[in-house]
Amino acid sequence: MHHFQLKDLEKLPKIYRLNLMNSVTGYKSAHLIGTQSVEGKDNLAIFSSVVHLGSNPALIGYILRPTTVPRHTYSNMKATGVFTLNSVTTKQIADAHHTSAKYPEEISEFDRTDLEVERKETWEAPFVKGSPIQMGCRYQNEYHIKENDTLLIVGRIEHLYISDPLLLEDGWVQLDHGDIVSINGLDGYAKPQLLERFAYARPKS
Repeated sequence: MHHFQLKDLEKLPKIYRLNLMNSVTGYKSAHLIGTQSVEGKDNLAIFSSVVHLGSNPALIGYILRPTTVPRHTYSNMKATGVFTLNSVTTKQIADAHHTSAKYPEEISEFDRTDLEVERKETWEAPFVKGSPIQMGCRYQNEYHIKENDTLLIVGRIEHLYISDPLLLEDGWVQLDHGDIVSINGLDGYAKPQLLERFAYARPKS
């Protein structure tokens, strides 16, 4: 078994360290975050840091890397106040991953991939057509993480769309019914499969 001490981690080559630290914590959710600029240009970017923060109110969070370089997702979200979260399927992984390419603000990732825009209600931010779980979120707050200069973005879910086969009678969402993928590290995509679902755990007598 490999053993890395702090001094070892600090001496690792940059790419090796990026791959190691981004994959060692396990599988992460894969979401395409959709935003629109005030000029009406759609933006789409893959994120692997979306987490559940609470059910009442329905809050999600995601980590945004330092804004020392342009972050179109962030600037659009701050300007309009809204964004979308879209789960990624096995058929979408190549195009979803390509949205991590650094295009200038005036170019939409929808125009450089086969991913299609879907409009819903009067929501400004674009949804991704074919995504089995789609969320329309409103920006709530952000928290600076001083240790690495990242931001925790908090959003409130105001619109939730779930493909019928995924939603069970008790409200539980079975993700593997939607061909939904997760991310391992920065560039690895996997398809999780449900093994078991257990009852609420109580102390043994």
